[in-house]
Amino acid sequence: MKPIRIPDTFNYIGVFLTLACNFNCSYCINRFGGVGRVAGQLTGKEWATAINRLVSRDDLPVTLQGGEPGLHPDFFYILNKIKPELRIDLLTNLTFDLTAFMRTVRPERFARPAPYASIRVSYHPEVMELAPLVEKVLVLQRAGYSVGIWGILHPAWEAAMREAQAYAAARGVDFRFKEFLGTYRGWLHGTFKYPGACDCQATRQVRCRTTEVLVGPAGDVYRCHGDLYAGRPGLGNLGDSRFVVEDVPRPCSFFGHCNPCDVKVKTNRYQIFGHTAVDICFDAENQKMVG
Repeated sequence: MKPIRIPDTFNYIGVFLTLACNFNCSYCINRFGGVGRVAGQLTGKEWATAINRLVSRDDLPVTLQGGEPGLHPDFFYILNKIKPELRIDLLTNLTFDLTAFMRTVRPERFARPAPYASIRVSYHPEVMELAPLVEKVLVLQRAGYSVGIWGILHPAWEAAMREAQAYAAARGVDFRFKEFLGTYRGWLHGTFKYPGACDCQATRQVRCRTTEVLVGPAGDVYRCHGDLYAGRPGLGNLGDSRFVVEDVPRPCSFFGHCNPCDVKVKTNRYQIFGHTAVDICFDAENQKMVG
């Protein structure tokens, strides 16, 4: 099948190997606004074939994530079968077999010039113990892997998170924060570019242009996290020989039920603040209420 070239305007490639997770965080962003049913999951061989169709730039890696990507039964196979010229990052809670990982995947596989770690480990104090996690990160770090920890500044856990950062820093581990996105005690938290996008009240028709390639567990490519998590139809599938990634605005009837990941103001892949994953157009023709 022909290669799939990623437009120069795109900022992120997220490959969700699985949406399964071995934790059940109360504030999981994957469940914002309710979860649809995402059917199917590619095998390791199918994933490798699909991912290897992608043609990207050195500064735009394929980020393997989930759920917890390490729960995919062919996780190590996928890591080793992705073509060397394609840079990869990994988002994980680090609960997979660390010894097997280091024996199977060399540190150079995650080496690239970037202002943040290629292996980004999530810490959730609600369901995880800090000390064992930091020790795992140190094991990887000493072995030469690019690795760091990221935590969500949830209002209920902010003090614990800041203590965790100090604990990690004292041991030489990079620990960074992400803004909490979601509703807590009746208030929607997050810095959003488009007011009303995540209110889950009325719905408007808009035109939306994405800067991200988001690939679900069955290889389907979605316009946004909202479509992926809600189980809405995708744009196509990486297994389709005719599929191409296009930089075009598309009609959307779900504004008002956006996922916070898509409309939050955040840093781009260079860690420059002010980026938003999607650009939304509210022209007169698209101001019709649809729900």
